Amino acid sequence: MSNINEDERDFMSVGGEVMLFTIDNAVYGIEVKYVNEIIGIEQITVVPKVPYYIKGVINIRGKVVPIISTRARFGKEEIPYDERTCIIVLEFDGGNQVGMIVDRVREVMVASPEEISVTPTHNNVNTSHYIKNIIENEDGIKLLLNCERLIMDL
Repeated sequence: MSNINEDERDFMSVGGEVMLFTIDNAVYGIEVKYVNEIIGIEQITVVPKVPYYIKGVINIRGKVVPIISTRARFGKEEIPYDERTCIIVLEFDGGNQVGMIVDRVREVMVASPEEISVTPTHNNVNTSHYIKNIIENEDGIKLLLNCERLIMDL
């Protein structure tokens, strides 16, 4: 376990609440501590000369929040939005917020330490380092995202 950081080790040892969402048929999770709110898709103002996965910005209660396409960030084909498409607004230390467009929000689960394992480091499984841990239970495998790396690499 020497190649995992302190935050990963802490989550693995105590577990915690995880918000689950889907992109295509894959189930991903975000630690609830990062989730500020979930909102429906709204008009996104396009910003020129930004990376392809940044869709633009929206105004949430007077604060301009960048919005990323999680599909594009993961190299998936974009699909039309529907009534279940939504934005998960994440908040980090310092009050910085970023919205992630996801196909579907599923539920909040509590991951126990027995269900959490280290992401494999071989065979290019996690070359982007966006996956923090793997959660496996009777409902299948969920990929817990490293929100800070996913967002801070913008």
